[in-house]
Amino acid sequence: MSFAIVAQTGSIKAFFENSIFLSCVSSWFCAQLMKAVIILLKRRKSSGRDVLETIAWRTGGMPSSHASLVSSMATSVAFREGVNSNLFVVTLFFALIIMRDAMGVRRASGIQARTLNLLGRHLAENIKIEYHPMKEVHGHAPLEVVIGALLGIFIAAAYAYL
Repeated sequence: MSFAIVAQTGSIKAFFENSIFLSCVSSWFCAQLMKAVIILLKRRKSSGRDVLETIAWRTGGMPSSHASLVSSMATSVAFREGVNSNLFVVTLFFALIIMRDAMGVRRASGIQARTLNLLGRHLAENIKIEYHPMKEVHGHAPLEVVIGALLGIFIAAAYAYL
């Protein structure tokens, strides 16, 4: 029984020391932290709650944490397993799908939600109907995705070489 507990503890420790895991988490966190700093500089009146919410949860904005994380994952796998490995191919295509979705589908959904909310508010004011606004999901502009991807690649390379 004690051997199984030691083996599990060793596995958990190895997971949290894994360079791919560390690269991905670092890339995501750095992107979210950069996003929070940019928001602070733009708004000048952001609360501590806004900053913590941005770091922990908020999507959209510069740089893309989605792109940062998945490009870091694919790059880390390339360094560790090689570019001819099946795992690299899977992570590369996964990264491309996520980045395309961040720019395309999520951005389009956010624009549509914003337009529907404007229409709903207009109808609520003029026709006096009750309207509950939709959540406006913010996707990414192409530059935000490119910067996020580059951040992920650089962080993965740093983990691979340092």
